[in-house]
Amino acid sequence: MNFPKELYYTKTHEWVRDLKDGRLEIGLTDYAQNELGDLVFVNLPQAGDAMEREQPFADVESVKAVSDVYSPVDAVVCEINEELLDAPQKINEDPYGAWLVRVEKTTEHVELMDSEAYEKATQEA
Repeated sequence: MNFPKELYYTKTHEWVRDLKDGRLEIGLTDYAQNELGDLVFVNLPQAGDAMEREQPFADVESVKAVSDVYSPVDAVVCEINEELLDAPQKINEDPYGAWLVRVEKTTEHVELMDSEAYEKATQEA
């Protein structure tokens, strides 16, 4: 399992990358894609959509099940990764390169885990 140190993580297995310009990238962790199996469909929000912390903003379908993807922050969607609409398997191939959305957060309060805490949480699951 891969747990890049520069990212932050949620208990629901999303990763967050600070783009240092007021925006964040959000994607699914290596652990999540491994547990889900081969992804065959991704349903993403639209640019301009509001996202609420700990609420679903997207879903992914694998050969096993459909799973919600939860927002780690209150935010507004700036951009979606349109490549994933035609090639959801990119999440399986490179979970930390295949971001789902880029957002502008609308609140400063964010509770996320660092890579060590997230790795420990996955081992306890």
